[in-house]
Amino acid sequence: MSIFTISLTTVFLLTIVGCNNEAADSKGQMKGAVPLGSEITLEGELPSLLTEGLSPEEKAKLTEEILPMASPDDPTPEEKFEELREKAKNGSAAAQTTLGIMYFTGQAISKDTSGKILSTDPAKAAAWFHRAALQGNADAQYNLGLMYLMGQGGLTKDSVKAVEFFLEAALQGNADAQNNLGAMYHMGEGVEQDNSEAKKWYAKSAAQGHVDAQTNLEAVE
Repeated sequence: MSIFTISLTTVFLLTIVGCNNEAADSKGQMKGAVPLGSEITLEGELPSLLTEGLSPEEKAKLTEEILPMASPDDPTPEEKFEELREKAKNGSAAAQTTLGIMYFTGQAISKDTSGKILSTDPAKAAAWFHRAALQGNADAQYNLGLMYLMGQGGLTKDSVKAVEFFLEAALQGNADAQNNLGAMYHMGEGVEQDNSEAKKWYAKSAAQGHVDAQTNLEAVE
């Protein structure tokens, strides 16, 4: 039975993926790592699977058909990132959450005190999630709950705090948080074991189509 669904939204290169009102097609939540296979296709390129056996002219034509040319007036990925960071600094909870995701997944480059480049920076991610969570951002609350549950980003593992943040997000309708809150009650982790409460939160999540919650609900006695 899959109880904890760790969802990390990955961001491709420096393409900005917002959350809440800034990007309706992204929940702004952390999703599990996606296998990239044997190659990494860079932004502006087509996968070799699509171009294998084509002449340079055919490749160019296919690229033009699939990948629209960017306007010279469009901001660069670096400019988009700086714009996102400014929004986060100025208090945008959605931008803070997205920035936290980028640091967590390694899409935003960070360095340690010695200047060494870090592949990921969970501590910086946690800091941005905290700022957004304090403003009531459900995605940040959910992500922060996961980090407390796992003891990541310099945070001491704390199931009680994890429950608190899951609850804040669950009350706002976050299906992943509802599922995880149900799991915490189901197992009695961070909260007194209570199958009735577990069923309640599993049911709320399952009603939104959460597959794991549907499975978990069937497993509760």
